[in-house]
Amino acid sequence: MEELLGGFSLGLFFWQAVLFVALIFLLKKFAWKPILDSVNDREEGIKNALDSAEKAKLEMENLQADNQKLLKEARTERETMLKEARDIKNKMIEDAKGEAQEQANKMIQQAQAAIESEKKAAMAELKNHVAGLSLDIAEKVVRNELSNKDKQLELIETMLGEKSLTEA
Repeated sequence: MEELLGGFSLGLFFWQAVLFVALIFLLKKFAWKPILDSVNDREEGIKNALDSAEKAKLEMENLQADNQKLLKEARTERETMLKEARDIKNKMIEDAKGEAQEQANKMIQQAQAAIESEKKAAMAELKNHVAGLSLDIAEKVVRNELSNKDKQLELIETMLGEKSLTEA
């Protein structure tokens, strides 16, 4: 340290001080203002970015609230549509059942009418057939009865006897 104090020169100190002040003056005049301006611009940019981020955050919250509202409305609308579809389906099923029941009743009535008609036709045919058979049997019986002369006389006497009984 003594060497440092021993080598101290007032002229050198003066020129160093002058150069230091000139350097500070030059820095202040040419460098300090642009550096401060760029720092201020940077600070302003950061502040604007933070404000924009806050606005974006608020907008996102609003959008999320709107999205939740839209989702709720969509769910409600979907439930309403599903309920309407179920109601329409049930109504269509009930209508189809009613129509099928009506068709079945009509078919049953038509079948009953057809059966009754067929029954009457069969009864008429059966009566005609029985009448034809009865005539055939009667014809055969009468031929058999009347083929013999003795039987013819006996039949006449029986008929006359029945006739006289009814008149008396």
